[in-house]
Amino acid sequence: MIQYTLQCSQGHRYDAWFKNAAAYDEQKARGLIACAQCGGAEVEKAPMAPAVARTDGERVKLSAAHPDAQKFREMLRHYRQTVMSQADYVGDRFAEEARKIHFEEAEARGIYGEATRDEVAGLIDDGVDFLPLPDVGEDN
Repeated sequence: MIQYTLQCSQGHRYDAWFKNAAAYDEQKARGLIACAQCGGAEVEKAPMAPAVARTDGERVKLSAAHPDAQKFREMLRHYRQTVMSQADYVGDRFAEEARKIHFEEAEARGIYGEATRDEVAGLIDDGVDFLPLPDVGEDN
C-alpha cells in the first residue's frame, strides 16, 4: 500500500491509500478519484513530508482519549456519508459488481456493499482496487 496526501481545487487536503503508484495513476486517469470532503473531481497529489521509519520498531500508540480522536471519527463519518450519498448500494453483490467494473463489463461508477472474507481475498487476487467503508459507531 502507498499513502498520498491529496488536495482538491478547493484546497481540501486528505490522505488516501492505494495498492501502489500505478493504481493511483490508473484511477486518476479514469476519473475515479474525488475529494473526500466536497466530492470535487479536480484532485492532485499534495506536497508531503517523507515518512521516516523508526529504528526501534516501536509503533506509535493512540487511544480513544487522544485529543484528535473525535475529529478523526467525524472525518470518517463524513467520508462514509459521502460515499453512501454518491455511490450505488449493491448489497451482497459487491464482489460481482466490482469485478464487472474492473474488467469493463459494466459502467464505471462508485459502488458499496458487503463482501465475505473469501470474496475480498478473490478481489485482491484479481487486482480489483477497493477500500473498506469505515463503520464508526456513535459516541458514548
